[in-house]
Amino acid sequence: MTDTATEAVAHGVVITDAAGAKVKSLLDQEGRDDLRLRLAVQPGGCSGLIYQLYFDERMLDGDAIRDFDGVEVVVDKMSVPYLDGATIDFADTIEKQGFTIDNPNAASSCACGDSFS
Repeated sequence: MTDTATEAVAHGVVITDAAGAKVKSLLDQEGRDDLRLRLAVQPGGCSGLIYQLYFDERMLDGDAIRDFDGVEVVVDKMSVPYLDGATIDFADTIEKQGFTIDNPNAASSCACGDSFS
């Protein structure tokens, strides 16, 4: 397997400082330095597509990658068009805690078709 990290292209996803800090904290807890944050779009959910956000040690053929101050964010080649311009954030309030994805490509949240155009 070739080193796809050097061949990978960049993607249009960005990560906020708050989300980057939370990812670094979680990686420190894991005690591993070989993990990247992977964001993907998969079929499913009531609107047709759902987000997947998880740590992954793999680099797949065609992955797009960007480094944000030591946090590597990876997007597979099929998800790149759906996620261009999306922002990963982290909220920690009394009402909500967790990662959020603000995606300008999301057309709607109705159940009559895909959420993204």
